[in-house]
Amino acid sequence: MPQKLPYNTNLKKISRKLRNQPTPAETHFWNSLRKMPFYESTTFNRQKPIGNYIVDFYCYQFQLVIEIDGDSHGEPVTQTKDIKRTEFLESQGLTVIRFTNQEVEGNIDAVMVEIEKLIEKGRPHHS
Repeated sequence: MPQKLPYNTNLKKISRKLRNQPTPAETHFWNSLRKMPFYESTTFNRQKPIGNYIVDFYCYQFQLVIEIDGDSHGEPVTQTKDIKRTEFLESQGLTVIRFTNQEVEGNIDAVMVEIEKLIEKGRPHHS
């Protein structure tokens, strides 16, 4: 069973605000994700506080964090913060996958295929 993840309770309000004001890429991703066959048997949270961070999407069953990165993620300062964030999340036993806004808006099918592969890989196999 996955461990209980730490989170900063002060992030709850911010998290709720972010959920209510998603970026266009996050909305497109979320709408596409909910149409996927695996969605029925999984639980995804949007804007989930983990530690001192808020991740864009989180799937508890597969310990999977999905980040949708806007243009600012190409800046050196933001890249350094993203590395630190990813290191923390991975130290919690999570898998982190990142997509750019351009990937989500320009080729959502490929993004969904990649997520589906990760979920299939993590799914317990029955013989």
